[in-house]
Amino acid sequence: MSVLTVLTYPDPFLRRSMAPVADFDDEVRRIIADMTETMYAEPGVGLAATQVGIDQRIIVYDVSGADAPRQPQALVNPQIVVAEGKQLSENEGCLSVPDFRADVPRAWRVEVTGINQDGQSVRIDAEGFPAIVLQHEIDHLNGILFIDRISRLKRELYKRRVHKQLKQSA
Repeated sequence: MSVLTVLTYPDPFLRRSMAPVADFDDEVRRIIADMTETMYAEPGVGLAATQVGIDQRIIVYDVSGADAPRQPQALVNPQIVVAEGKQLSENEGCLSVPDFRADVPRAWRVEVTGINQDGQSVRIDAEGFPAIVLQHEIDHLNGILFIDRISRLKRELYKRRVHKQLKQSA
């Protein structure tokens, strides 16, 4: 297993829609293992293949909580098939959008289909925080960052700050 490099905004790869996984094979299992190790090393509660420069529809996540034993999960080709209700994801952050947090409107409940880390088709019904994590990571697979879901003013302020930092470090 390897810790992968997490891409950060404004890397253009983060804006790409990822390709579906055609075959669940040993390469996919290795990617899942590397992504899981990377997620814990960062540390984060979720990671999409997009964020590590892999053009595959794969996410890993662990919503078990800091004081609980680790329970890593993976989904290949995840798709939200039902989204219901509304909630505000307070203080949402992202490994690819460092040093910025914001309140993000999300669905309260989602049903997601995909293939789990054992290669089995699954349907997951999630509410609250787990639903937020799934929506956030699946957004990444579609080239959407959480800053795309906040007010234009807050998004532009963040973008300006990042571009200023990039100019100063150049």
